[in-house]
Amino acid sequence: MLRLFILGIAGAAGTISRYLLGGWMHQLFGAEFPYGTLIVNISGCLAVGFLGTLAEERLLFAPQIRTVLLIGFLGAFTTFSSFAYETWALFKNGEMLLAGINVIASVVICLVGLLIGVFLARLI
Repeated sequence: MLRLFILGIAGAAGTISRYLLGGWMHQLFGAEFPYGTLIVNISGCLAVGFLGTLAEERLLFAPQIRTVLLIGFLGAFTTFSSFAYETWALFKNGEMLLAGINVIASVVICLVGLLIGVFLARLI
């Protein structure tokens, strides 16, 4: 139970960080392009790559710390970083086809899902 509580606190911190960074980028660069989301996704991917590699290859973090940082904080900060990290893991393990399928399916199917959601909401 304590593990879930700590994970929840890390997730809340990631969510708040995303909101603050996204808002700051919106103020800095304007709203004509989703700069906030782009910067959040780029910085989250950089952090997952850096911290994930330190955890896996250098064993610098205990598994519990890795879970709190990568799943809790960064998972709430941006799920795009999880997508990128999992795609990289497939690629690194020689699963090029699965990595490609993950990229195409995630982008295309998610956009289709969004469009279906819009369509369904407009029916109401």
